[in-house]
Amino acid sequence: MKLNPKNGIDSLLFGMKQKDVVERYGQPNKQFVDDEGNVIYLYFDKRLRLTFYEEEEFRLGYIITSNPEVELLDKKLIGVGVELLKKELPFKSWEVECFDSTENHFNESNWLILQSEFGTVIRVEIGALIDDVKDEFQWKFK
Repeated sequence: MKLNPKNGIDSLLFGMKQKDVVERYGQPNKQFVDDEGNVIYLYFDKRLRLTFYEEEEFRLGYIITSNPEVELLDKKLIGVGVELLKKELPFKSWEVECFDSTENHFNESNWLILQSEFGTVIRVEIGALIDDVKDEFQWKFK
């Protein structure tokens, strides 16, 4: 499963509608609406959490995964030491935020979060980019 910075993951592209995702992955194992009115799809076998933004006509805008097969630039992510991984990636700007035993390592230029616990990546989050000039999402799926 390849994570494609700025675009999506696997065959999923930011901007897809729910029907586009269902055509590729089938019905989700679980679906719910969050506190902001966004639709969330959970795919248990792929360990994916997909967020479709209500304010953006329910387009896919955020992806969270803990799938052990996820790769970024041919590098495995889950279970890898976060500091080593950050050194191996070409993204050099990282903001770190600590929460008890976990840390979020955020790279804004790719809207990528590597969440670690005890120094090891346990979860990856990636979001659609926003055009700073137009103040709107840069959808990859047209």
